[in-house]
Amino acid sequence: MARNRIKKGRDVSGILLLDKPAGMTSNAVLQRVKRLFFAKKAGHTGSLDPIATGLLPICLGEATKVSGYQLDADKGYQVIIKLGQTTTTGDIEGDVVQSRQLPELSQALLEPVLAGFVGEISQIPPMYSALKKDGQPLYKLARQGIEVERKPRLITIFSIKLLAINDDEIDLEVICSKGTYIRTLAEDIGEKLGCGGHVQELRRILSGMFDIDAAITMEKLEELRDQAPAEALDELLLPMDLVVQDFPAVSLNTDMAFYVRQGQAVLVPKAPTEGLVRLYASENDFLGMGYILEDGRVAPKRLINCSE
Repeated sequence: MARNRIKKGRDVSGILLLDKPAGMTSNAVLQRVKRLFFAKKAGHTGSLDPIATGLLPICLGEATKVSGYQLDADKGYQVIIKLGQTTTTGDIEGDVVQSRQLPELSQALLEPVLAGFVGEISQIPPMYSALKKDGQPLYKLARQGIEVERKPRLITIFSIKLLAINDDEIDLEVICSKGTYIRTLAEDIGEKLGCGGHVQELRRILSGMFDIDAAITMEKLEELRDQAPAEALDELLLPMDLVVQDFPAVSLNTDMAFYVRQGQAVLVPKAPTEGLVRLYASENDFLGMGYILEDGRVAPKRLINCSE
């Protein structure tokens, strides 16, 4: 007779804004946070490279059902680019493959070059990325010395601000669309300057509506956990519907909410005429995501705290 499996963890839901430390993978950070909260479920909203630090929103419990919407959010980074050297990985972790003479760096030289990257541009994803070819992550192929063709993709750079020039390094603030590879941007800027370049340091400072200033460090989180039970950490969690604030809200009365919870579409006066919507059973009772049918009714798409 098979033994019943005992589910481990608490039913805790919400969003934690974590300031990821350098040297850890995003998944390692996620698993540590999950253990600290003693949570049943957890997921992040877009990984950071091990060398990168900064904002990593982590969704616990029911918040994992809407975490995918944060993947589409615009991002902001502070990056230090070392000019004059290109590496195998496009960042400091790779081997130097070429060194070139630097031009005389100045604001007058750099700002027109940086301005040329603002707007919609085409990027070729790096080999050292999590994109897959025939089910195999590209970075695994790259480590075997295998390079495959990657299709260019359109991304948008909303702004690039020059923060500082320090010898052979430039410090930039970049606001960009999802899917932007900052390592590729660093390499392209270096090529435009004729000297090459790679990422020396990378820090994510924005993710959608979330800002690094509101994030907690892993060190502080572990310190709080040492002083109190896991339940005490729940005060750090943000409401899960913050992830989907860009979508219009639709409030349902008691009867409408009942039918939506049963998986049925309902007619809601003055609802949007198309697209995805946030659903609420009352002002603060978030039900999950819905979408508008061709006949104008509101149908459930991804509900929380209820069977779907």
